Amino acid sequence: MTDSSTAGGGPRSHGPRWFLGLTAVAVVASVAVLALLVNIFERRQEAREPATRVVELNDTIDDPSVWGLNYPDQFDSFVRTVDQVRTRYGGSEAFPRTPTDADPRTFVSRSKIEEDERLKTMWAGYGFSKDFREERGHAYMLEDQTFTGRQASGQPGTCANCHASTVTAWLELGDGDLTRGFEVMNQMPYMEARTHLDQAVACIDCHDAETMELRVTRPAFIEGMAAYMAGRGVADYDVNRDATRQEMRSYVCGQCHVEYHFRGAEKRLTYPWESGLTVEAAYDYYEGIGFSDWTHAETGGGVLKAQHPEFELWSQGIHARADVSCADCHMPYQRVGARKVTNHHVQSPLLNVAAACQSCHNVAEAEILARAENVQGLTYRLRNQAMDAVVELTEELREAREAGVSDERLALARELHRRALFYVDYVEAENSTGFHAPQEAARILGESLDYARQGQLALRDADYRPKIAARPDGAQR
Repeated sequence: MTDSSTAGGGPRSHGPRWFLGLTAVAVVASVAVLALLVNIFERRQEAREPATRVVELNDTIDDPSVWGLNYPDQFDSFVRTVDQVRTRYGGSEAFPRTPTDADPRTFVSRSKIEEDERLKTMWAGYGFSKDFREERGHAYMLEDQTFTGRQASGQPGTCANCHASTVTAWLELGDGDLTRGFEVMNQMPYMEARTHLDQAVACIDCHDAETMELRVTRPAFIEGMAAYMAGRGVADYDVNRDATRQEMRSYVCGQCHVEYHFRGAEKRLTYPWESGLTVEAAYDYYEGIGFSDWTHAETGGGVLKAQHPEFELWSQGIHARADVSCADCHMPYQRVGARKVTNHHVQSPLLNVAAACQSCHNVAEAEILARAENVQGLTYRLRNQAMDAVVELTEELREAREAGVSDERLALARELHRRALFYVDYVEAENSTGFHAPQEAARILGESLDYARQGQLALRDADYRPKIAARPDGAQR
C-alpha cells in the first residue's frame, strides 16, 4: 500500500524546498521593506535640509549663481526669467535688432509707442514719448534700463532701486548703512550709479543671506509702509519686524512694483501712501505737495506719469482680500524630489495655469484662461475709450492755446486733463491689464473718461463746474 502523502512527489517530499522558497520570499520582502523605509527616511531628511551649504553667503555676495551653489533648485528656475513669451495682453516676444556701440542689445521687446501713437500724445514732452517697450523678464531689468532711450533725458540714480540688485552697492556707498547708501545713489546721475551695479535683481534683494528668510531691502518701501500704517493708527510699523510670512510673499514684490515719485532735489524715492493705496490717495498726495512729473508739451499744464502700481491695484482685488500673495500666483510652489520649492521663474500665471491657478480653482485650464482673458479684454476696451477721450481733450487744449486762450481760462480744463491722464495711465502702466482688481480698474478708467469729457465741456463753457467723484468708502484700502 502506497503512502499518498509521499508517493508521486507529494507535499511532504518537497518540504525543504517549500521552506527555502518561503524563506527567500521573506528575505526579499524584508529587503524591499527596509529599502522603502531607508528611502522614506532619506526623503524626509532631504525635505528637512533644503540646502547644501557649499559656500558661506553674506551681504557682500550679490551674484545669484553663487547663491545657486547652495540652492540649485531655486536657481535653476530663476535663470529662466530670460524667457520671452507673450500672453494675449502682456509679456514680450524677442525682436531682433542690430547692435551698435551705444546699444549692444541683439534682442529687444516690442515698442508700445510705435504700436499705439496715442501714447506719444499722452506723454508729449516726456521721455516715455521717445521710448517705451513691453517689459521683459527680471533677467533683463538692468540691461534694458541702461539702454532705454529715456536715458537721453538724464535719469537719476534713483531708477536703480527697481532695475538692479542694489544691496551690496548701497552698503558700500553708505559705509555699512543701507539707507545712507540708498540716499547717496539717488543723487547720482544714472550712468554714474550704473558703475556700482553688476546684477539685475538677485537673491540678496529678497532673502537674508544667513537664514534665507524673506526681507524687504528697499528703504522706500519700508518708509512707505510705515506711512501707510500710520494713517491707519499703527505707529512705528516696521515691515521686516511686523509683517507675517504670507504678507512678505507680496511685500518683497511690492518693493518695486509700485507707484512712486522722486522727492525733492535729493531725488529720494517716495511712495505716495500716506492716505492709502488707491489712485485717489496717490493723486491727492501729489496735489498736496504740488508735484508734477513734467509740463505737458501740448497742454502746457503740469501732469503726472503713473509708473507700475501692481501692488496698489492688487491690494484692491479679491486675491489680496483672500490673502493670496503675489508669489502664490507668479512664483507658485513646485515639487522637486521630496521638496516643495518656490518656483523662481517669475512669470504670468497664465503661462503656468496648473500650478498658479488650479491649486485653488478646480476649473479646467481652458476655462481659467478664457475667464482671465475676458476680464483683460473688457479692461482693454475701456482703456481704449478712456485714452481716446484723453487724447481728444489734449488736442482741444493744444488748439485753444494756439488760438491764444488765456492760461486762466484754460486752468480748469488743464486740471481735469491732469486727473484724467493720471487715472488712465494708472491702469495702462499697471501690468495685469486690470486682472489684479477688475472692478477697481474699470472704475478708474470710467472716471478717467468722465474727467476727460468734463474737460472738454470746461473748454466750451466758461461757467462749467466739474463733478469730481468722491473717494469710495471702506471697500477700498
